[in-house]
Amino acid sequence: MKYRTSPADLEGMPPGVPHIIGNEAAERFSFYGMKAVLAVYMAQYLHLMGSTAGAPMSEASATEYVHYFNFAVYITPLIGAVISDFFLGKYRTIIWLSIVYCMGHGALALMGTTGSAAFWLVFGLALISLGSGGIKPCVSAHVGDQFGSKNAHLLPKVFNWFYFSINVGAFVSMMLTPWLLEWHGPHWAFGIPGVLMAIATLVFWIGRHRFIHVPAARGELLKDLTDGGGAKVLLKLLPLYALIAVFWALFDQTGSTWIFQAMDMDRQFLGFEWLPSQIQSLNSVFVLTFIPLFTFILYPLVSRVWKLTALRKIGIGLFLMAGSFFLVAVIQTWIDSGERPSISWQILAFALLTAAEIMVSIVALEFAYTQAPKTMKSLVMCYYLAAVAFGNLLVAGINHFIQIPDAARQQAALIHLDAEWKSSTRTAILPGYDDKTGTDDDFVATYENGHLRKIHIPYLEPLAATATRIREKAIALGKPPSLDEVGDLGKDPWGNPFRYEILNSTRIRLISAGPDRASGTRWDTGIEIALPEPAPAKEEKHWSDRFHPERPWLDRRKEQLGVTDDPAENETYPHLTFFSGGMNKLQGAPYFRFFSWLMLGTAIAFIPFALFYQPQTRLQD
Repeated sequence: MKYRTSPADLEGMPPGVPHIIGNEAAERFSFYGMKAVLAVYMAQYLHLMGSTAGAPMSEASATEYVHYFNFAVYITPLIGAVISDFFLGKYRTIIWLSIVYCMGHGALALMGTTGSAAFWLVFGLALISLGSGGIKPCVSAHVGDQFGSKNAHLLPKVFNWFYFSINVGAFVSMMLTPWLLEWHGPHWAFGIPGVLMAIATLVFWIGRHRFIHVPAARGELLKDLTDGGGAKVLLKLLPLYALIAVFWALFDQTGSTWIFQAMDMDRQFLGFEWLPSQIQSLNSVFVLTFIPLFTFILYPLVSRVWKLTALRKIGIGLFLMAGSFFLVAVIQTWIDSGERPSISWQILAFALLTAAEIMVSIVALEFAYTQAPKTMKSLVMCYYLAAVAFGNLLVAGINHFIQIPDAARQQAALIHLDAEWKSSTRTAILPGYDDKTGTDDDFVATYENGHLRKIHIPYLEPLAATATRIREKAIALGKPPSLDEVGDLGKDPWGNPFRYEILNSTRIRLISAGPDRASGTRWDTGIEIALPEPAPAKEEKHWSDRFHPERPWLDRRKEQLGVTDDPAENETYPHLTFFSGGMNKLQGAPYFRFFSWLMLGTAIAFIPFALFYQPQTRLQD
């Protein structure tokens, strides 16, 4: 059956727009629902999905892998754009890649049912990155294709509704999926978004007869790229999206580092305690509130005295993003001193971040479409999305660089485990820094049925005695003591004074520079002290209690596998966990300050670009 290939002579809204908006709401539910719990799942659940428990992933590693996934999601639009503009057209590309998208969600739902959970995780995320990323430039460009010259004035309105639908789906999913993960486990948390993706695909297919189907350009696209000024447009936009990449490096950390920060805060807000992954849903609430506020009130008022062009909006948004991260850095400073600040401070940071998002993301999305030649809409939209990809690659690379390897686990990985080791409990002496056994820096590793269960570090006794004294002092004070209140920490066998670090209100670290006498290396060893959790507020029955078990899924899974919360030397030294390496070179408040200054520098660098760029609007006829 033939479809209409050019916009109708309409002055009102095109008939296919409701199907696109409905599809986007359901698709964004599936994506943001899965993404909302991904970092927490990697750090706290993934190692428990097999028949026996493995080693948990660090928060920095989880952050790294989440942002590698984000990079894949936003770099694969190039594949979708090429398929769309050269071969299938936007509609057929969206349909076929949506099926791949659904298969990815199905793979995530299979984690822990058969085979390796890590395999299904990687396989599922690969399919989702191809499906979700591949349709991104096509969907947003498909919206613009529905408009002609008579109703082009409605483009800003429909892009706002487009963003509105994204945030409705995102809000509902980011409230629901963390709750599902907490009480009903990963299969429900990843399965429900898969169902919504299937619904999104169905809604889009139903609207096929109401859409404008702009065909693939093929040779015409290449002509525009070479002779029609397309390459010049790409070069002109390159500085813009290089700067916007830094914006996305900060923005997408709301799904990683901001979640881990929320774990250390008092999350009582609006009458109940929020899960750490649920806080990011308020970004969608702010978007739905701020879009009409900005569009109908703030923009017109400011434009009376200073015309708010697209580039000026973007510039203001970049400065707002810097302010948001400076506030998050202040919050982390409080956490690093042992306080438990209210989550309302992070919510304020979300409000600033959302204001920046509206002035950067929505405007840049529309700006990319209007600047693209008529046959290159998907390609230039993908160019914009590549900025998101490289912003996430920057975060992943930084989190990879700051991680310090665990020397003891590296040594343990070299042990060959034969059949007897895989069916019994064994102990192995691991050489330390001097690469010899029988010396003061040896590690002692205990294996159960072939799995590393705990590692005994050198000079354990004096370190544990000091840690126990600190813990008793913290309990007496009701908070982590300052270094002055702790007193003399002593030295390790190599003459290094112990370092004292407060991680948050319930965790303290004592760290030795180790036998290499250099801080911040894989030979650093130490002890993490667990303090009592703050006394909970008076518990009241909530209406949702009837819909979940008495205990969270994670607690039930740990009990099933026989896993304790204090895995190292738990019998002799409860509440103390010993470690070697495995820390970060950049953590806590300095981590957030680094990105804050990076964003501020980017906002300043944007000013000369905005002054000299000459925009040229191009729409479909």
